[in-house]
Amino acid sequence: MTDRKLIIAIDGPAGAGKSTIASRLARKLGYVNLESGAMYRALALKAIEWDISFDDGPALRKLAEGARIALEPTLGGNRVLLDGKDVSTRIRERDVTEAASRVSVHPAVREWMVARQQDMGKDGGVVMEGRDIGTKVFPKADLKVFLDADPVVREQRRLDQQKVKGVSAESMAADLRERDRRDRTRAASPLVPAEDAVVIDSTNLSEDQVVHQIEALVEAKQNQTA
Repeated sequence: MTDRKLIIAIDGPAGAGKSTIASRLARKLGYVNLESGAMYRALALKAIEWDISFDDGPALRKLAEGARIALEPTLGGNRVLLDGKDVSTRIRERDVTEAASRVSVHPAVREWMVARQQDMGKDGGVVMEGRDIGTKVFPKADLKVFLDADPVVREQRRLDQQKVKGVSAESMAADLRERDRRDRTRAASPLVPAEDAVVIDSTNLSEDQVVHQIEALVEAKQNQTA
């Protein structure tokens, strides 16, 4: 087996389990987990704090260029730093989640993010999750996985994950459906599986089962390049 560290791309819609799976897989492999979503969330939080319109692509691009967004691996997952401040918890809140889905549709913003992400992962040894990693960020990734699940299951997972007080299941489901619509129809890097991605439907699978499936794919890929 080769010691060469791979670039692993995990894409999929909201609620498919990408973040959890990518984090667990990275820890097991001794790789870095690059969360593209966390980076967009951090930028969205800065837009909130600076009162920048989520619809103003040029202003958001300028804001991104002046932002310092860093991911620091820990045993419990990444710490997300925005301009030196730990925003790991804040970026998971509902207003930032909603803002991130709007900020991320702008081609100028995605162009800047893609360049940053490519630089962060160019040396390999990374598990990167998002919505266009295998198609745009790392089209030559060693392994591409598209993680999907039934929409009803994804809605319930997101509801369980967020545990937002005072937010109904119907409202959360509506938010997820709108997120899906934006992701799949945006002009820049719409959410689609890469042609050479392995599609895994996690509807009836546990986290352990998904991780084991991807680990087997990683081992097979490493053996191919040995």
